[in-house]
Amino acid sequence: MPSLLIRAARPDDLSALLAWNAAMAWETEKKRLDPAVLERGIAGVFAMPQRGFYLIAEREGVPVGSLMVTYEWSDWRCGDFWWIQSVYVTPEARRSGVFRALHTEVEQRAVAANAVGLRLYVETENSRAQATYADLGMQRCHYWMYESLLAGGSKA
Repeated sequence: MPSLLIRAARPDDLSALLAWNAAMAWETEKKRLDPAVLERGIAGVFAMPQRGFYLIAEREGVPVGSLMVTYEWSDWRCGDFWWIQSVYVTPEARRSGVFRALHTEVEQRAVAANAVGLRLYVETENSRAQATYADLGMQRCHYWMYESLLAGGSKA
């Protein structure tokens, strides 16, 4: 299988990121995202790099997957956790090492930036993804997540 190139996403990748985020939301949660809100959300990462960044995986020059990294400050550890979000691999590229390569790149960048750890969310029913994350050495943590959407939050 041809090797993968992992690169930083660029603003001209917005249409692929838009399509992939919408597909991921539908596949994992049966949620239809508002394309206009999603587009502004993706563009907001490019406009303000302190929010995070996207990585794109390419095989023979063709984008086959992506993810986003955002940051969370930990006062307990005096450092940033890097959150892996918006993971998507095209159906034809799944089970071929795309996420593993993206994860490796994130881990290397996080180590270089002195991050204190990597975190991600996974749907409780997504056992395939959970197995993939465990194979990469990630461990299920003991925290539960709660949320309260505010007036500006999307109900997606």
